[in-house]
Amino acid sequence: MTVCLLLLSAVAVTAAVPVPRALTRAEWPEREPVVALWVWQCLVATVLLCCLTALTLGAAAVFHTVRTQVFAPAPTEVTEAYDLSAAPPWATALTLLLACGAAWTTAMLARELVDARRRRGQARAHLRERAPDLPAGLPSARGPLLVLEDEYPDAWWLPGHPPQLIVTTGALHRLTAHQLDAVLTHERGHARAHHDWLLHLSTALATGFPRIPLFSHFCDQTHRLVELAADDSASRRCGHLTTALALIELNQHRGVLSCASSHRLLGERVDRLLEPPPRLGRRHRALTTAVAGLVPLLPLLIAFAPGLSALS
Repeated sequence: MTVCLLLLSAVAVTAAVPVPRALTRAEWPEREPVVALWVWQCLVATVLLCCLTALTLGAAAVFHTVRTQVFAPAPTEVTEAYDLSAAPPWATALTLLLACGAAWTTAMLARELVDARRRRGQARAHLRERAPDLPAGLPSARGPLLVLEDEYPDAWWLPGHPPQLIVTTGALHRLTAHQLDAVLTHERGHARAHHDWLLHLSTALATGFPRIPLFSHFCDQTHRLVELAADDSASRRCGHLTTALALIELNQHRGVLSCASSHRLLGERVDRLLEPPPRLGRRHRALTTAVAGLVPLLPLLIAFAPGLSALS
């Protein structure tokens, strides 16, 4: 059991500190934002699984009741292989620390979800107040696309069931038909990929554990990569130049290229659309995706290794 805890701790520390720092310095995520988002999710899943399996093994070693429940269906040889009776003194402290971390993570996720639901409610109430000002034929804010009368060009999406796209009359007047199509495709890309859930998860983890490099980088990179992924969706349908011009037109009135949803400069996104970086090959993408998907299996292999060796 001691070896399992040490291996799980080593994997968690590796995935939480050096790997995310190296990933932020890499250039390929800019070319493949969807694959990069998948890699970040796999790293987070690896750390969380390491903590969860270590918590389970530690609690089974410290508390007899937990041990009985966890190893109830297992043969005696499997229980003896874990050597839970010889748990080191630091296992108790580690178990308590992991239990506190699990409780704190749950609290941060719950708080983020409650805050997100409250913000969505306020946004929908604000939309209902503005809905009577709509042109004839658009009397309510319940359709998939809502047009608001506003001189400033803007467009965004509101998560929900179903998600709702909002565009202002200023955007309709300022953008061409192709540019408007690019903007709406960008927002639909967010909705189809459920980027709001990724943003909630990354924000909750970064808020709860601000000093852990993985979670802080995960939050920053998620807010950046979801925009790049949505840009790619729009550029595949409408072209790179049209999408770049649509971003410029939507943000020119603010004086700087800024994005209302993430409060980040759009200069990098516009440059990327005007000079698309070379994409990874199909085999390279498939290999990266497969390897990243196998990484979260490491904690499970480590945790089940003593039991599998006992049965063999």
